[in-house]
Amino acid sequence: MQVGVHLGFQNLHGMSDMEFFRKETQLAIEAEAMGFDFAGMVEHHFTDYAACPDPLQALSYVAAKTKTIKLMPAAVILPWNDPLRVVEKVAMLDSLSEGRVVLGMGRGAARREFNGFRQDIADSREMFDEAALIIMDGLETGTVKADTKHYQQPEVEVRPRPEGWTRDRMLMVSMSPSSAEVAADYGLKALRFSQGDWSHSMAEINRYRETFEAKHGKKAPPFVISDFVVCVDTEEEVGEYTDKYFAAQFYQVANHYEWGGEHFKSMPSYATYVALGDAMNAAGGPEKAYKDYIAGNLIGTPEQLIEKDAMRKSTVGDYDIIANFSYGGMSYDRVYAQMKRFADKVMPTLKAKTAEPAL
Repeated sequence: MQVGVHLGFQNLHGMSDMEFFRKETQLAIEAEAMGFDFAGMVEHHFTDYAACPDPLQALSYVAAKTKTIKLMPAAVILPWNDPLRVVEKVAMLDSLSEGRVVLGMGRGAARREFNGFRQDIADSREMFDEAALIIMDGLETGTVKADTKHYQQPEVEVRPRPEGWTRDRMLMVSMSPSSAEVAADYGLKALRFSQGDWSHSMAEINRYRETFEAKHGKKAPPFVISDFVVCVDTEEEVGEYTDKYFAAQFYQVANHYEWGGEHFKSMPSYATYVALGDAMNAAGGPEKAYKDYIAGNLIGTPEQLIEKDAMRKSTVGDYDIIANFSYGGMSYDRVYAQMKRFADKVMPTLKAKTAEPAL
């Protein structure tokens, strides 16, 4: 198992954006010293929900301060970025970091961000599918060209020329049946966020694995799970951190993505967000949806997290993890303490374990 950190850049601290961004980015540098395998950074725009407009640029700073940790934009949102520029930026960061980049790609799901970029969220499926192929081909060949519905690009060579790129170094966010299908078809590792009982996702996960193997003649790679983590010493602290920080994070997510928004119902490729909205409005309402959300993530004492990982592996099989320790306005003293506790008491066991076969 590979274990990384996922930086969400959620500024609910009340500090200035400049100070906040420096502190959050420092976590990726500390992660290397603590023994994490990679550092992931989101791409989001315009609000306190998550403000990291260019993970590739932020990771260039991290590259200069580190030696071994893998660098993962998680993810570059393709409808908001020109494919040629993505290839150039990735190649440049990979050169400066001596081959440490793992490219994560996503299509976005927040209508407010699409509106800010003058894009129609309804086009996101087509735009992602076209752009991903352009980028994958560009990194593998060093040449970018396109003549598709959304992208027309005369053939150009990229400098610095990308080196050593295969699809093993690329992944995509796969939070809907259509995204899982595309990931399998394209031969990409899948990144999934913890949002509830993992048994409910197994039909989709198994379809991804079956399609991947049928299409590419080999077993699908372990997928990556992004968790919001609470790692504290006592049950009392588990309750405090959950009530104070995780609750703030949950409602920030639900608001940012407009869970239950009517606009999703006309877009089958966002079926997951329709389901999340339905869960908010079903029996038990937001409180039940919140409890389900908590149950899906890694929350507890070190001993409880090791047990939860074992239970999850018995359901989903092998996976890698990127853990988000900073959210909901949590003080950075507490963020660092959580990371260090997880690195010392949980991570060695996670890396040593092999999953039982998935159900």
